[in-house]
Amino acid sequence: MTAPAHRVRRLEPAALAGVMSRDIVLFGRYWKATTFSSVVQPTIYLLAFGLGFGSLVSHVEHVRYVEYVGTGVVATAVLFSSAFPGMFNTFIRWKFQRTYDAMLAAPVDVEELITAEVLWISVRAGVYGVAPLIVAMAFGLSPSPGMLLVPFVGFVTGIGFASFGVLVAAIAKTIDNFNYVTSAVLTPLFLVAGTFFPITTLPQGVRYVAEANPLYHCVALVRDCSLGNLSAGDLSHAGVLILFAVLMWRIAVWQMEQKLID
Repeated sequence: MTAPAHRVRRLEPAALAGVMSRDIVLFGRYWKATTFSSVVQPTIYLLAFGLGFGSLVSHVEHVRYVEYVGTGVVATAVLFSSAFPGMFNTFIRWKFQRTYDAMLAAPVDVEELITAEVLWISVRAGVYGVAPLIVAMAFGLSPSPGMLLVPFVGFVTGIGFASFGVLVAAIAKTIDNFNYVTSAVLTPLFLVAGTFFPITTLPQGVRYVAEANPLYHCVALVRDCSLGNLSAGDLSHAGVLILFAVLMWRIAVWQMEQKLID
């Protein structure tokens, strides 16, 4: 009697683990520089706005301004540590190093490759997102049990923006095109995400755009988790982040399949 053939699943755990293990080994070589840039830049925003404007604006929405900014900057840390690696790492490994061509010669398909890359970036983003909270605690932010959820919020948000970065890398003609995305997309996203001021102060038309911003939902969810204000309304924030993550992931995989498979 012939043994039944092994059915290959859509996302093989062994393939995902293989790609991620390679990323972890590489990360061990440059983790200091990556961690420095991913943690220090949002921390500078926290110190500049939280302590600078904090001397002029004491409270926002019944929250001390340094706490307001400290919880909001988490989203900025997640954005920077997911979108940029998604763009630059993908483009360099695909176009210049030809790493993806070599990896696809192994029993790994494009979906598994991109999924593993996105998951690894998202794990890092979730960890890096905690750094602003730690800094904010030094300036008076009280620890709360809800903060334990922040890395998971950062992880889900990271999936969306890492996938967005992969998508940009797939459609960009040159690496210089990333400047357009950084200036015209990413910068406005974190400026109108409710990080430094409530979006209710924006004009009505701009407010509608801000409410569609996934980063706004990350800020709102992190802030509620950190300040002990979780409610049923936060399910909608979580739903938007999950929807954004799934949508960006599927489009990124589809686009990279068009580029990597002749």
